[in-house]
Amino acid sequence: MYPCNATVREALLTLRKLYLDGRRVERSALWVAGGSTIQKRQLTEYLAGSTPRILSERVNKNHTMTAPIPIVRRGVSLAPISLGSFSSGYDRPFTPSPMPSPPSSPPAPSSPSGLLQATKDALKKAVSRRDSKTSVMVIDDDMRDMCYFYSRLGTDERSDFLIYMATTLSTNHKALHDLIQQKPKLDVDAEDTVAQLLRWEDRLRLAVQPPHHWVFSQISRLSGGVKFLVDMRQDLLSTLYSKASEPCHSAVLKTLDSTLRELLSLWFTVGLLNVQRITWESPCNMLQKVSEYEAVHPVRNWTDLKRRVGLYRRCFIFTHSCMPKEPLVVLHIFLTNEISKSMAKILQTSRASSFDEAIVSKESEEPSLINTAIFYSIASTQKGLQGIELGNYLIKRVVHELKAEFPSMSQFSSLSPIPGFVKWLNGMMARAQRGEAQIFTETELSTLQSSLELESFAQVYDRLRKLFTTNGWVEELEMVEALEVPLMRLCAYYLFLEKRRGYALDSVANFHLKNGAVMWRINWLADRSPRGLANSCGIMVNYRYFLEECENNSRTYLETTRITASDSVMFLARTAEKILKDSLTGSASPPEFSRTVSAPAITITPDSKI
Repeated sequence: MYPCNATVREALLTLRKLYLDGRRVERSALWVAGGSTIQKRQLTEYLAGSTPRILSERVNKNHTMTAPIPIVRRGVSLAPISLGSFSSGYDRPFTPSPMPSPPSSPPAPSSPSGLLQATKDALKKAVSRRDSKTSVMVIDDDMRDMCYFYSRLGTDERSDFLIYMATTLSTNHKALHDLIQQKPKLDVDAEDTVAQLLRWEDRLRLAVQPPHHWVFSQISRLSGGVKFLVDMRQDLLSTLYSKASEPCHSAVLKTLDSTLRELLSLWFTVGLLNVQRITWESPCNMLQKVSEYEAVHPVRNWTDLKRRVGLYRRCFIFTHSCMPKEPLVVLHIFLTNEISKSMAKILQTSRASSFDEAIVSKESEEPSLINTAIFYSIASTQKGLQGIELGNYLIKRVVHELKAEFPSMSQFSSLSPIPGFVKWLNGMMARAQRGEAQIFTETELSTLQSSLELESFAQVYDRLRKLFTTNGWVEELEMVEALEVPLMRLCAYYLFLEKRRGYALDSVANFHLKNGAVMWRINWLADRSPRGLANSCGIMVNYRYFLEECENNSRTYLETTRITASDSVMFLARTAEKILKDSLTGSASPPEFSRTVSAPAITITPDSKI
């Protein structure tokens, strides 16, 4: 009845035989991983008679077997069926056939692997050859073994190894002290005094440099070594955080991190990075990585991803020659003709927000209708590169790319989240509940008490904290109207006046202000996603880039810590500051404000000074 039954059955039987043979090879390989040569030869002879000819030849020639295409069912991604991968004459333990690396480095296994001592021995063996007449290839093999074992260590084992590395490969302080005592005396009449000092300084420089600096340099020469060091620094930062209460370990780990961060800063300098635009025609693995690395506004599905790299959108990434298939920084841009005040229009439409549907083509862009670029998401993908500035340089490079593509483009702005606002707000409400500060006016408190049907002002703060946790308030129009003015005012205070070491407390604000942007406008309920409501009650802020003034703004912020902001932001911040100060000094009740705050009207052009 169905002529294809025989063909399908033959294909299924072949696949089943490959699967059973592969399972038998894997079990046998695990069994003889530490066995004798006789056992391995017996296994090879057995396989030669029970598996396809090409499979037995690969086993006998010590070749790594490739895995077949993985079976994928709807909604389920199954692990690939491996035919086994082992070497009958090699000492390394059995591992499955290699598959393409995932978009992000896999976390270390929680269970111990038992390879900690092997990792230490491989490192010790490599370091012992440092000053000997040993081939570079031999040292590379030792380093490769160390990297191999390290990648299989558990979380706690990696921490122990990093502490071991930071301790045993630290600077020899006794030798350094002895060398300092040998400093040649400065004799003006002696002709070779300068030469002696220079030679002594060279020896001193080598003595100060810790041996782990040499280890990092050797690892970077291996294929994939730079990526390995980036992942190792991620483990190092986690270890530093967990060992912060132990002064002895914390000190040596900080030195190790300082050395590695300095080297990574040199290797990832802007001149060695490439700007690449991502489109729907880009490789599938790169599109998947861009999707999975998007942390600010998560990508929902492939249709959403296609929209974000399609018409009136731009997506740019930084890549490095040592990590060509790994995006370092991802920047998403929305092309429009106005500065956006809501994420809904950016994520849910396929064209610029204020364009007329009748004049906008669905198949191509109309450059004459584009004069504004909105940076709505920028993400650093490698935790191991923390503390190395890359995002600001990507924005500058992208601005030049957009100016070249759209000569009429004159407005550049971000639409940025405020990740720490709700946490700060909860702390302020706790202070207000204890009577240490006043963040709402009496009228606002009365309105909130009435809306929440509470008996006293003190209960308002407890109820608000619960509402901010569940995000239920955003569905009630009365609560939205009651909270708009006080939360907008407090948010401006948080962004403009709350400082850490003199600079903006909010990390996103600090990033854009260091780049020379202006804190331009605060937008109410711009992000209604669960994450946006939980982090900032849905409030977002525009940081606007006036290209002619970016350098001056950046210098002013870095040198004097003064934030450049628009009149509307400063009006809201100063109003909140006045209410807070009046409550601390015990003066009369602060003035009341209507629901819609009437900020001073301002007109800003690219040539204006703010």
